[in-house]
Amino acid sequence: MEKIRAPRNKTLTLSESEKEKFSKNLISLTNKTSIPSLTNKTINQDLLLSLACLPDSFVDLLFIDPPYNMNKTFNSNVFKELSTKDYIDWIDSWLSKIVRTLKSTASIYICGDYRSSSAIQQAGEKYFKVRNRIIWEREKGRGSTKNWKNNSEDIWYFTVSDSFTFNLDDVKLKKKVIAPYKINGQPKDWEESKIGNYRLTHPSNIWTDLTVPFWSMPENTDHPTQKPEKLLAKIILASSNEGDFVFDPFLGSGTTSVVSKKLNRIYLGIELDNDFACLSEKRLLLADSDKTIQGYKDKIFWERNSL
Repeated sequence: MEKIRAPRNKTLTLSESEKEKFSKNLISLTNKTSIPSLTNKTINQDLLLSLACLPDSFVDLLFIDPPYNMNKTFNSNVFKELSTKDYIDWIDSWLSKIVRTLKSTASIYICGDYRSSSAIQQAGEKYFKVRNRIIWEREKGRGSTKNWKNNSEDIWYFTVSDSFTFNLDDVKLKKKVIAPYKINGQPKDWEESKIGNYRLTHPSNIWTDLTVPFWSMPENTDHPTQKPEKLLAKIILASSNEGDFVFDPFLGSGTTSVVSKKLNRIYLGIELDNDFACLSEKRLLLADSDKTIQGYKDKIFWERNSL
């Protein structure tokens, strides 16, 4: 049955005519494909079939948000929980085939939760250097009566080598100064403004400034595990430069490609489900006229709900 949505619900959906229209933009691969043919494309195909056709050493930034190790339905596809060993083997079945597509200077980010995080670390360490584990606050849900509310997720940060991009100044966080300290009457490491006193701070590996997309946000879709555009903006700005190639093999509803486009990167995404792949194309079209990213303004990342 079709969902009945509230009048102010901004969730992005697809009509049947839009599915037909955007399906024409999608590609599938049968042979080795050149980089120009993959530039700013969405592949609608089985992941392993696609990976076999990709060229070597073209990816600057790899972002992966795979199914976590739990029972979950993704529209037309279902993932079943595995043992930790089998989940590691499943990750390795596709990660081992992605490695050759990466440049020697590439960075890799892989998302997980408490069920899958250790497996991701073990699988990633086989091919990459571990740089950090990011923990981000996923403030959503009503909680549990017999457990701690699951309120965070992990992102493992790897690099191929010791030569990699990290643009510190592009990802500093603008925080409100609670106790403004002055020397000789002048602010120390902060600035006064009409909207308050703020300080630019170095980004840490604990992210508490993100808002999970919900029904009143224009970026929201019906994808069950959609990541915030702001989350991708942090990663893309930190670990790539304008014109770099960003690759997402589990594209979902297209957030990685959309944010890459808004930030002037080249993108490629692979998504098995046709509806989600078409939704990605719709969001990419909308990004032609709307470059905004919630929580990121004037090249600054602001604290949650501070704008």
